[in-house]
Amino acid sequence: MIISIFKQLLLFITLFAVLSVSAQETSQPDSTVRRADTSIINNTKPDSVSRLNPDTTADKDTTLTANSTSNAGIDSTRARSNAINAAINSTASDSSWVDYRNNIVHLFGNAKIKYEDFELTADYIRIEKRTNLLFASGSYDHNHKYRGRPIFKTQTEPPSTTDSLYYNFASKKGKVYGTFSDVEGGFIQARQLKKNEFEEASIKDAMYSTCNLPEPHTHFGIHISRGVVTEKNVVTGPAYLVIEDVPFPFITVPFAFFPKMNKRASGFLFPSFGEDYTRGFFMRDIGWYIGFNDYWDTEIRGSLYSKGSYEGSLRARYRKNYKYDGGFSLRYANTRNGVEGTPGYKPQQDFNITWNHSQRQEANPGTTFSASVNVGTGSYFSQTAAGGTYDYDQITRNSMSSSISYGKIFGDGRFNFTSSLSHRQDISAQTIYLELPSFNLNMTSFNPFDSKDRIGDQKWYQRINVGYSLQGRNSIDAKESELFTSGALKKFRNGLQHNIPISLSLNALKFFQLNTSVNYTERWYFQTIRKSLDNTAGGYEQVIDTVSGFSRAYDYSLSSGVSTKIYGMKEFKGKLAAIRHVISPSVNFNYRPNFADERFGFYRRFQDANGTDNLYSIYENSVFGGPGQGESMGIGFSVDNNLEAKVRTDQDSSGFKKIPILQGLSFNGNYNFVADSFKLSNINFSGRTSLFEQKLGINFNGSFDPYEYDEVNLRRINSFSIKNGVLARLVSFGLSMDYSLNSDAAKNRNENIDALNEDTKNMTQDQRQQLSRISSDPNAFVDFKIPWNVAASFSFYYSKPGVTSSITSTLNLYGDVNLTPKWKVQYNTGYDFQAKKITLTQFNIYRDLHCWDMSFGWIPFGTYRSYTFTLRVKASILQDLKLNKRNDYYNSF
Repeated sequence: MIISIFKQLLLFITLFAVLSVSAQETSQPDSTVRRADTSIINNTKPDSVSRLNPDTTADKDTTLTANSTSNAGIDSTRARSNAINAAINSTASDSSWVDYRNNIVHLFGNAKIKYEDFELTADYIRIEKRTNLLFASGSYDHNHKYRGRPIFKTQTEPPSTTDSLYYNFASKKGKVYGTFSDVEGGFIQARQLKKNEFEEASIKDAMYSTCNLPEPHTHFGIHISRGVVTEKNVVTGPAYLVIEDVPFPFITVPFAFFPKMNKRASGFLFPSFGEDYTRGFFMRDIGWYIGFNDYWDTEIRGSLYSKGSYEGSLRARYRKNYKYDGGFSLRYANTRNGVEGTPGYKPQQDFNITWNHSQRQEANPGTTFSASVNVGTGSYFSQTAAGGTYDYDQITRNSMSSSISYGKIFGDGRFNFTSSLSHRQDISAQTIYLELPSFNLNMTSFNPFDSKDRIGDQKWYQRINVGYSLQGRNSIDAKESELFTSGALKKFRNGLQHNIPISLSLNALKFFQLNTSVNYTERWYFQTIRKSLDNTAGGYEQVIDTVSGFSRAYDYSLSSGVSTKIYGMKEFKGKLAAIRHVISPSVNFNYRPNFADERFGFYRRFQDANGTDNLYSIYENSVFGGPGQGESMGIGFSVDNNLEAKVRTDQDSSGFKKIPILQGLSFNGNYNFVADSFKLSNINFSGRTSLFEQKLGINFNGSFDPYEYDEVNLRRINSFSIKNGVLARLVSFGLSMDYSLNSDAAKNRNENIDALNEDTKNMTQDQRQQLSRISSDPNAFVDFKIPWNVAASFSFYYSKPGVTSSITSTLNLYGDVNLTPKWKVQYNTGYDFQAKKITLTQFNIYRDLHCWDMSFGWIPFGTYRSYTFTLRVKASILQDLKLNKRNDYYNSF
């Protein structure tokens, strides 16, 4: 097929781009499609052949049966024998007639021919049986516009468009004028193409482009004067660069001869050059690409700076069809900042390791394995400006986390085992928390007193439900600088925890739900602690010793509660039809003994330097903690409210519309009968609602303290504040609101991402990476179908646990607007009312250039002030072909 021939030209484009366009891996389009010769076009005019010839027969649906060498067979892409072995089905929406005198078939108006797996559609098709010649073309309409171009395809190849074409069945040679074909995300257009019986094609005046229009947007393109394409080789004549329809013949490759590759090939990765304000002139990302096979490749890159800094990276990708895929990267940087001879010029070494792995479910049913690793020094992203990408989210990130997990379901689905290696890293505090490893074994709950042969409803005791779970953990919490020292192993904490919940649920008195549960937890540790005083030269100091050996700790608790729902409704006669109120109260009794009692042995006493007797747990700071201190026997209570209105409307088929007033307003607390003081806990509340057809969302929460507070001695008093006429004291309150004038914007973005997620199995690795970037960065998804969006959010928090109060509040404003159908502006800003300053402000301007995207990003002030200009191709395979200019806080050039 002509399509398959043009696919091989991508290799030439890649080679040419390395030599002429800063060694980008692909190149860009050129000039307009050239028409076929005038003599050919004139043959397509309807009046060139008399449709009312009395010697002809008109027919709009014709089947041509060929059984001799004089019959015409139609196939413009591959050689066939002269004898045609199948019927040729043809149709035409305008007219068709057969010239029996000259043995010629003419088809007019959306003409179609199908022979075996070959299909051809054109505004005009002519079959000359005597000369075994096929001709197809479009035609000019009354506005002198060329329409109905020939389109041919097979079952194995995508459609290809031409201005016109000839094919001779006897010589098995064809000639194509103004061909147009898709080439792996790009497009090739050639004025003329000839093909012989040896599957060799000659092209003339070809243009490679990323635009799929007949008149392409040739911002960048490659013009190929002449070329020959065979099965194994590509030979080209002069080829030169074209920018905005302006040829640059002085940037020319005179000729090229190279083999066609049907697999990945290793090659040189060209660097980028520039100057950095702090690190000097640079040569960035020079390297080598290694394509091991179709399932594994890697690239090695390095960057050098004139002031002594350097960086290196290794990236690898792998994939096994229908099994798994993933990628790995290792990045290292040695950075020098400041002026030579100053303390700031001292080199700082940083590294970053990432690994992602995903396994398809059908690869091993019942077993899962996945990895998402991002670990390294906390200063890597800030010191290297996110590896030279200047990604704002990466530069300002405060934490990193990783997880490698494995899961297995066994025992006929009764048991589920999961294990993981995980890490959490606080970049600002330079601390690391590791779990190496942690695991969980869960058993599905069952009814031990029920019978498989039971007939009828369950008895009350047959409803008793029992479960079991086992957890194991080995963890360490340390500073980055301490992690790889010899003493780090002594800081690991480990243990096992068993949990057995027993529950019973019954319906009581028809309207009430009774729930009773007993929970037993047992922990196994291999270290406990002992506290003591050590007499030193500076005085007595507290010493904590770790005692090795097996130790068992357990606790249990009992809870029993009852809940119900109360419905209330008030109907009206006006536009407001009714108001409905649902109250969901619940009360529960709970009991837990005092496990600090000496009979359990979980707590010990020691005297401090002042002679004060202190009680401490020997499981202090262990991975699962220890049994709680103090006896608890109390009543817990909660009330949840839901309030909504029903209004009459003509916009709904039911005649009514529900409007939420309060989607949730809850209060909860607990009263402990055996506590020596402060028996009543704080009363916590929370709620949410939405207004203006759910465009404004409101969430709030807070806490009331029912006891008095002594502002002189700065302490709570064991006396209810209601005695002084105050119901309770507000100690905290939080409020958040978000509003969007155009709710379709976020909805449309989420729907597009969901649709892409459903098709990830058919995506390439590059496309998956693009989807991940779009999902995590709202500004990476630009939807010109949404003309505008204005949104804002407000957060407020008040806290006053004692005398001193604190307040924080911020306002964020974000959205976008289409200046024209092709221009869009995005914005994001905010204001911190306590700091009295504007938060991070950013503007992005996008221009849709059909086959290209142009964007300009600007942070006008602040720590990360910068601007970025990007021009890139939309085609996913050509994303590396881009022009990028940046001026920012890290780079002043």
